[in-house]
Amino acid sequence: MTADPAVERPDLILVVDDDQDIARFVSVNLKIHGFEVVLAGDGLEALELVEKRHPDLAVVDLMMPRMDGLELTRRLRANPMTSALPVIMLTAKGMTVDKVVGLTAGADDYLVKPFDTLELIARVRSTLRRNQEFREVSPLTGLPGNTRVRREILDRMRSGTDYAVGYVDIDRFKSVNDVYGFERGDEFITALARSMHRAVVAAGLPPAFLGHIGGDDFVIVCHPDQVLPITQQAVVDFEQAADELYDPEHAKRGYILVPDRRGNLLKAHLVTLSIGVAQHTETGRKYTDPREVIAVASEMKKVAKNQPGSYIAVDRRKADSQ
Repeated sequence: MTADPAVERPDLILVVDDDQDIARFVSVNLKIHGFEVVLAGDGLEALELVEKRHPDLAVVDLMMPRMDGLELTRRLRANPMTSALPVIMLTAKGMTVDKVVGLTAGADDYLVKPFDTLELIARVRSTLRRNQEFREVSPLTGLPGNTRVRREILDRMRSGTDYAVGYVDIDRFKSVNDVYGFERGDEFITALARSMHRAVVAAGLPPAFLGHIGGDDFVIVCHPDQVLPITQQAVVDFEQAADELYDPEHAKRGYILVPDRRGNLLKAHLVTLSIGVAQHTETGRKYTDPREVIAVASEMKKVAKNQPGSYIAVDRRKADSQ
């Protein structure tokens, strides 16, 4: 029996405090509000638990034996594997200087003991939300990333309405990087992001979703009727923008010369788009797992890759042909 992908696991909170009464108080209240909790008595024990359990957030007391909250936070920030773990610092001191020291060490927020239970829960939730939003946004395009894409598809599944998922990438993108370098390659990616965004906005209601899952790969989630208007406009817009990003002589002749491993120069035509689309409809295929619908969109994108020029391949198979 497989787990329901629509059921998200609770966020795991690491509570680090040598005062067992406070640790228990924090733990009980977090559990009441739906969080999982693991406890540590000091910074050294906390580091071991972080490695074993991979918590989503740490609530850390400032004053502790062996390793205090400041040193624990510094070590978490210094390790690339834990540098993004959000930390809320607990302190019995209300002086501004102590708050500043905690934030300077890398804490995301702080609470002064004794604190209100509702404030604790509110700060935990807001810190988790900020951290999630930060992690979910592509630094290059500012668009939502993998986690947000999956959540959007889940939301559409739960709503029971028809929807489509389009998987978009740039054909021969590697040739651009090989000839012009990664900085120019990034310009092609941002040009595609702008083209997709304009097309999504022009599609009107219901609102379509646009995500950037990495590199030159983008995902749209929209109503099936919006698929062709969005993708066709994006293709025309992007191809015009891409022509201007090539060196003039390359754009004019319609190809660039790319060296292979032996130094031979091979022709690479100008970039185009391949778009694969999966649809969940009342009369067509139906999906219960975001991974499945993304896999079908990816499969259709491979079909599009086998066609010349920019191409949009839509899966039109019925439910009984899955």
